[in-house]
Amino acid sequence: MIYSITLNPSIDYVVTLDQLQLGQVNRLATAVKLPGGKGINVSRILQALALPTTALGFVGGFTGQFIEAELTARGLAHAFTPIAADTRINVKLKGEAETELNAPGPHVIEAEQAAFCQALQDQLCPGDVVVMAGSLPTGLPVSFYRDLIPMIRAAHADFVIDTTGQALLETLSQHPLVVKPNHHELAALFNVPEYPDLPSIVAAGRDLLTRGAQHVLVSMAGKGALMITPEHAYHGTVPAGQVVNSVGAGDSMLAGFTGTLTRTGDALEAFKVGIACGSATAFTQDLATRAQIDAVYHTISLEEI
Repeated sequence: MIYSITLNPSIDYVVTLDQLQLGQVNRLATAVKLPGGKGINVSRILQALALPTTALGFVGGFTGQFIEAELTARGLAHAFTPIAADTRINVKLKGEAETELNAPGPHVIEAEQAAFCQALQDQLCPGDVVVMAGSLPTGLPVSFYRDLIPMIRAAHADFVIDTTGQALLETLSQHPLVVKPNHHELAALFNVPEYPDLPSIVAAGRDLLTRGAQHVLVSMAGKGALMITPEHAYHGTVPAGQVVNSVGAGDSMLAGFTGTLTRTGDALEAFKVGIACGSATAFTQDLATRAQIDAVYHTISLEEI
């Protein structure tokens, strides 16, 4: 089982309009409410790939009920921990450019945190993978993700953590299954303005491997992505397409890679599926479907560098 953890999920209220006029009444062209959150995105893509997954996290209030109802209607397994406060609502505005208005989220008290940890411990089995992704709501210590790792390891399960900066570095000694910084985040991690070429990115990625990561992916937006191992590095690209949705593309790539690697043990195939998932999501208004992923998969080019 691949568990996704979304500690601060949301209703994503996605609206479109031709042009945003500040200080005036704007008429929306479309408006849709979606269950949002990085971990939930991961589970939705895993479900599209027909891989077993369960979404975990905190939900509360009428907004939390909406998220649970939507996931149930989609047939996606979930076991959220209830909280007293309302789950947040985020606004994703798609006009001349993409604009996001993200709320801070609810306050989660210590008893709710303890209930979540106990539920996770009770569910974990050897061979499971836990994907931890997204921001923390108020009340949770900044070390909350890191503090879950000993529990995961004690169950003989793997973990993936989608975070950046010092929080990422502090997890590497525990050997995350995969880390996925983008090239800007990787440069910031090592205090350099930017990397001039692919070999310099590969060298930085190998540094993360030396520190304990099992696999390193580096996303580079329109320039594709890299998969880095101690012996090899691969550059993957897809034909140019119209990017209409950057929200969830990275989550989709992470889900495709993690799920395929867990199922097959083939890192190169997992990399190809991951690129297909991320690109297909970028080319559509919502997260990609299986048909969209399959269509992009056949256009991917991999090159060893």
